[in-house]
Amino acid sequence: MKSSGILESQSYLSPQEKLVPLKSKNSSLCIGIPKEKSFQENRISLTPESVAILVNNGHRVLIETKSGDPANFFDVDFSEAGAEIIYSSEEVYSKSDVILKVAPLSLDEMDWLKPNQIVISAIHLPAMKNEWLEKMITKRASALAFEYIKDSSNTFPIVRSMSEIAGNAAILIASELLSDNKTGKGILLGGITGVPPAKVVVLGAGVVGEFASRTALGLGAEVKVFDNSTYKLMRLQNNIGTRVYTSIIYPDILKRELQTADIAIGSMHSEAGQSAMVVSDAMVQTMKAGSVIVDVSIDQGGCFETSEVTNHINPTFKKYDVVHYCVPNIASRFARTASYAISNILTRKLLRAGDVGGFEKLLWGNDGTRHGVYLYKGSVTNRHLSEKFGLKYTDLGLLFSASNG
Repeated sequence: MKSSGILESQSYLSPQEKLVPLKSKNSSLCIGIPKEKSFQENRISLTPESVAILVNNGHRVLIETKSGDPANFFDVDFSEAGAEIIYSSEEVYSKSDVILKVAPLSLDEMDWLKPNQIVISAIHLPAMKNEWLEKMITKRASALAFEYIKDSSNTFPIVRSMSEIAGNAAILIASELLSDNKTGKGILLGGITGVPPAKVVVLGAGVVGEFASRTALGLGAEVKVFDNSTYKLMRLQNNIGTRVYTSIIYPDILKRELQTADIAIGSMHSEAGQSAMVVSDAMVQTMKAGSVIVDVSIDQGGCFETSEVTNHINPTFKKYDVVHYCVPNIASRFARTASYAISNILTRKLLRAGDVGGFEKLLWGNDGTRHGVYLYKGSVTNRHLSEKFGLKYTDLGLLFSASNG
């Protein structure tokens, strides 16, 4: 009888392992990618390679036609990877459980949202309006922000990837402008034998500042970095692996260095959404004619008083004979690289959601993904947003408990 009991116990346990493959069917995601309609947004959330991985793992991917064209990913690439090509944005929204976008949804696009639908996109907090957030709330969707999603190392992987691109690109763009005889001074960034290199001043020692410094040094420029955090300055030097001039931001010292600078990179970042204005109009007036400012902080208002928002069509203007480049979405200029960076991160999240039984369960068990949630079925779950717009804040854990109670 005992052996019979053991056999019964084993037979009870055995089917549990056989049921595991069925879970993928129950947790299959239908992922929709509508075409980006925001001005000069060229990136796409998933690449064909990622689509193939998702489809091979039992998920559906719906992509609006020509969504990848600006990044040189074409419908045939996505179709061959297993995606379904859809010919209207509204149909993508109506058929999908999860919507992936790079830019925030427009007010018109929100009309197509369904209750309990999941939206993953950027939110661009400095430009967010109360009207936008309130309409998202009325649609009772759940939304995750690129800016808030964390990884296992407690960092923000999408923000970091875009910052790496922006830092590298800022120097390449500035070098091009500086070498142009019409816009700049005809100077080669790294100099040559007998001719000194260009001098680059970097404001901010975060990820953008680090990669701008690394690129400038790699091209042979002289680099000086300013930040008010000694920890960030120390980290930048350690990460770069070489000694560079660093300083706390003292106005007199900064003004003196800007007077002899050929390039100034603004990469100050603020958690509050408004970057510090550290370079005054008077300081810019003292800079050399033909020198170049690239204000990467312009999406948070800019850290040069003379900065004004520009775009990829008309990216520069001159003030006091200093060339200003103030395009907010620099990463979109390098759309294919940026798309791969975003896709690499989102694909892992989507696969994990399928493995654990859906996004709800992923949010339960993954702190980094849960940190990205700012709306859950119409409730504001991000305290900073609730305070900024005067809306009721609800703890996400309480909402989970209520919905599963």
